[in-house]
Amino acid sequence: MTKLPARWNFIAMPFVLSIIMSSIVSFIATLKAMGFREGLVLKWLQAWGLSWAVAFPVLFLVLPLVRRIVALVVEPPGGG
Repeated sequence: MTKLPARWNFIAMPFVLSIIMSSIVSFIATLKAMGFREGLVLKWLQAWGLSWAVAFPVLFLVLPLVRRIVALVVEPPGGG
């Protein structure tokens, strides 16, 4: 499988993270609202589409801020 060059990491990371997080959160919210019943998967996919459309750009924008905040509270590698 051909991999993307390393310079694409800044887009690939929030892209994959937003897919995973928005799918889990939207599924839980849809399940809580509907319960296990017919049409759950379709409703979840609709909710996930909207959730991901919001999650990806937000994550892309806030990730640099999150990295700075984490750097304030976590020691860098090597204890330095």
